[in-house]
Amino acid sequence: MRIDGQVVGRIGHGHVLLVGFTGSDRLEEVEWMADKVVGLRAFADDEGKMNLSLLDVGGELLVVSQFTLYGDTRKGRRPSFVKAAHPDQAVPLYESFVRALRSRGVERVETGEFGAMMEVDLINDGPVTLILEREAE
Repeated sequence: MRIDGQVVGRIGHGHVLLVGFTGSDRLEEVEWMADKVVGLRAFADDEGKMNLSLLDVGGELLVVSQFTLYGDTRKGRRPSFVKAAHPDQAVPLYESFVRALRSRGVERVETGEFGAMMEVDLINDGPVTLILEREAE
């Protein structure tokens, strides 16, 4: 990942996380998501089945803040971002999420800069792309 042409984050085998928050997200969602990310069995075992977690494979994480995930395109021609958390709420949630990932034993957690224009290159192995979202209880 680059900001203004400078590499600010790089990982090997692992996950690239595009992370966004809504106005209703709280620390409970952050903790739940961190548990889900490190425990999700999304890596192939010796038989090619998705049966190993990030921790099982010693995987790394690149965490990218991405408020545009909550862009609503149902009306008009320009996305609305009213569901996305305002930066004064989203930044602490993002920082808490990164700390939570590190506290769960992920050895390498790289990040960009919240709100910066970032260039992200990735090799999508598989390809496997998943959306993780906690439903309201």
